Amino acid sequence: MTKALASGADVVVIDLEDAVAPDRKEYARAATAELLTEPPPVPVHVRVNALDGPLVAADLAAVVPRVGLAGLRLPKVTSAGQVIRIAERTEPGGSRVRLAGCAAHGGRGAHREGGGGGHGGEEAVEPAGTRGRDGAGASRCAARGQGPCRTPATGTCGCAADGERGPASGSGYPLPGESSGAGHALSGEAVHGSGPPLYALLENALAVEQAYAIASAHPSLRGVSIGEADLRADLGVRQDAGLDWCRARVVVAARAAGLAPPAQSVHPDIRDLEGLAASCAHGRALGFLGRAAIHPRQLPIIERAYLPTDRELEEAETVVKAATVDRGAHALPDGRFIDAAVVAAARRTLALARRY
Repeated sequence: MTKALASGADVVVIDLEDAVAPDRKEYARAATAELLTEPPPVPVHVRVNALDGPLVAADLAAVVPRVGLAGLRLPKVTSAGQVIRIAERTEPGGSRVRLAGCAAHGGRGAHREGGGGGHGGEEAVEPAGTRGRDGAGASRCAARGQGPCRTPATGTCGCAADGERGPASGSGYPLPGESSGAGHALSGEAVHGSGPPLYALLENALAVEQAYAIASAHPSLRGVSIGEADLRADLGVRQDAGLDWCRARVVVAARAAGLAPPAQSVHPDIRDLEGLAASCAHGRALGFLGRAAIHPRQLPIIERAYLPTDRELEEAETVVKAATVDRGAHALPDGRFIDAAVVAAARRTLALARRY
C-alpha cells in the first residue's frame, strides 16, 4: 500500500474484496485501518466486501472512523436501497456506532471472520486516476473535491463534499470533486451526506438497469462506475463493443444525477499499453473522464488520453473569446458554427485543463 501511495496515482483504492484471499481478510482489514490512522499523502478509498455478505460490517467498523478515509467503494450495488442503508450506517450517530467495538481491533472482535495472518496489503491496492501535466492529478476521482481522487473522478478522487448538488443545468458540468445536480437538493440548496463519500460499482445487468436510481439515491453518493469484468461475465459478452450500451447508460445516469462523469474500469493487461491507449480514447468518446489503473506504467497513458490536447485548448479558447464579443449564435471565420452549447463545452475543456 505504501508503494501505491507513491506511484503518482491521483487516488489509491484499497480493495478488501476481490484482491484479498478469504484467509487474509482480517489481516488486510487491520492493515488498512492502521494506514488510515493518519491522512495519507494522496486520497485513499476503500472497497469493502459484498454489501449483503458477512464481512462488510467489520470493514465499515474498521475504516469509517479513520481520518485518512476519503471514500468508500461499494461493490455489486443493485439498488438505491443498498446505498441508502450504507449511507445511514456510516453517518455520525448511525448504526455504525453499534459496531465501534470492532474498530478498536482493526475490524476484529464481534465481527471476526475466519483466520488471519500472512503478508497482504500490496495486492489489495488499486491506483486510480491520472496525473496532470504538472504532476498533479489529471483524473481526480469523483470522490474528493473527487475526487481523490486527485482524479477527473472517475477517481479516479477527492471528495465532492464542497460541490453543490442542485439541478443539473445545460451549461454546468461537474468535474471530479464537484456535484451539480441530483434529486436531493431543494430550491438549489447544497445538500451533502454527513458520512464518508460513497461510490457505487455497477457490476451486473440489474445494476445497469437501475443506474439512475442508484446514482441519485443519497447525497453521500458521489460517483458511479462500472465493474466491467463482473458485468462481462454476467452478460456473457466476449467482444468489448458488447459493453458500450451499458457504458453509455452509466455515463448518462451520472450526468442526470448531477455527478461527475464516471471513470473507466481497469485495463487488465498491464503490458498492452497500445490497447490501453485505444480503450481510453474510446472511453473518452463515450463520455468517461479518467480511469482506474492497476499498475503505475498505465498512469501516463491515461493522463495523455484524458487531458485536453493543445489543439483542443486552442479551439476552446477561440470559441470562448468569440462568445465574449457576440453572445448569440454565429459562425467563426473558419466556418464553424457556435452557440451556447458549443461555448459551454469549450468552457468545460478550459476548466479541465486549469484544474489538472
